[in-house]
Amino acid sequence: MRTYRQFAAVYDRLMEEMPYSEWMSFARRCWDKYGVPKTVVDLGCGTGNMTIPLARSGFSVFGIDISSEMLSVARSKWDEPVTRGGYRDEPGTIRWLQQDMRDWELPHSADAVISFCDCLNYLTEPQDVTATIRQTYQGLTPGGLFMFDVHSPRQLESYAEEQPFVYDEKDVAYLWTCDYDPGRMEIEHSLTFFIQEESASHNGGALYSRFEESHVQRAYDPDWIKDQLKEAGFELLHLVADFTWDQPNEESERIFFVCRKPAE
Repeated sequence: MRTYRQFAAVYDRLMEEMPYSEWMSFARRCWDKYGVPKTVVDLGCGTGNMTIPLARSGFSVFGIDISSEMLSVARSKWDEPVTRGGYRDEPGTIRWLQQDMRDWELPHSADAVISFCDCLNYLTEPQDVTATIRQTYQGLTPGGLFMFDVHSPRQLESYAEEQPFVYDEKDVAYLWTCDYDPGRMEIEHSLTFFIQEESASHNGGALYSRFEESHVQRAYDPDWIKDQLKEAGFELLHLVADFTWDQPNEESERIFFVCRKPAE
C-alpha cells in the first residue's frame, strides 16, 4: 500500500502533466450514457485533483485515501478561497475520509465510484484487489457505475526499459529509477528528491533538503480482473484502453474498466 510521506508536499508539482481533464471527460461520457450520479466516491483521491473538479461541477463527493498527508494537501486546496469575496460558491460538497480502499465504507451507498490514475496497481497482492472490488460492489447503489484504470503489464515493462528518469528545476529535482520483477509483473519505483529550502542559503547558494521515497506497483492480467469483477457481481460494460473506446492491445498503456452493479 502507498503512504506518500514527504512526497505529498511536491506531488502536484510533479503531476502537472497528468491528464486529469481526460479522466473527467471519460467519466462524464460514461455517466451521460448510463446515468448521471449525485454522490461519487473518488477512491484513492490523493491530493484531490479529480475530487475537487467533481465537487465544483455539483456532485456530492467522498474523497478517500489511505495517506493522511495527501488528504491534508487536498483539504488545504479545497479550503482556499476561490471567489473575489473570499467565499466558496461551488454547488457540490466534499467529505474527506482516511480509509483503506480494501475496506472503505460510507454512512450510505454511493451512486458511482471512480478510481483513476492507476490506484489499483498499488495493491500488490491479488487478494487485496479482490477485496477492493468486492467492497466497492457493496458500497454502490444498485445500477451504480464503478470506473477505474490500471497500468498494463507492458507499461510497467516500459518504465523499467526507459529508466532512469530525471526532473531538474531550480527549486525541485528528482532522480527516479525502477526495478522490475517480470515474474510478479511488479515494479519498485525509487525516487530521490532535492527540494530547495525556503529563505535558506549557504555562501550565497541555495540549500536543498533531500529525501527518498519508494513505491511499488503490480500489474494484473486484464482477464483476471474481469473474473474478479464478475465474481463480485459486477456487469462489465466496457474494457477499453488509453482514453479511447478501443479494445486493449499489446501496446496499450492504461486499461479502463467500466462496470455496473445490476439494478434490483
